[in-house]
Amino acid sequence: MPMIDSAALEAGVDEAGRGPLAGPVVAAAVILCPDGIPGLADSKTLSFARREKLEAEIRARCVFGIGMANVEEIDSINILQATMLAMTRAVDTLVSALGEVPGEVLVDGNRLPRWGYRARAIVKGDALHPCISAASILAKQERDRMMRAAAADHPQYGWDRNMGYGTAEHLAALRQHGPTPHHRRSFAPVAQACLL
Repeated sequence: MPMIDSAALEAGVDEAGRGPLAGPVVAAAVILCPDGIPGLADSKTLSFARREKLEAEIRARCVFGIGMANVEEIDSINILQATMLAMTRAVDTLVSALGEVPGEVLVDGNRLPRWGYRARAIVKGDALHPCISAASILAKQERDRMMRAAAADHPQYGWDRNMGYGTAEHLAALRQHGPTPHHRRSFAPVAQACLL
């Protein structure tokens, strides 16, 4: 079996859950298998069924890491820093699984975490680089699963449908029932509900 040059390995990183009022922010880092995976695209443009199929293929054939920052961390250090923390944890997990550092880490967006990895921030990278597309799919699928599980304990907020975003249904439930431990108290609509 030929040796793989780690300097040639490219990892893609993306996150899910910066905007919601509830739940963690989740990031994924992916190094694609050598022959790639057809059909990869920004997770937001794919149907649930397509994302599910691609997620299974990515998990089976690629090297990946998933990291998250919980609600307490989001409220403590702010959502931007929590996103950077989740991305760092995802890449650290990927490096641990791979056993070496990839040559370059491509991060969706316009900012990079403060880390020692050689990296580039790429605006709209989830539509431009398949490894970032794969990371966006894993991050979204992982976070959506967490929100559906949380919805079982708190069905009134509609998290199985809105994934914690501030929809009219979610905001109405927040006003009526108040925040849960899953809510981000540093976000204005939740902070206002705490005052009611």
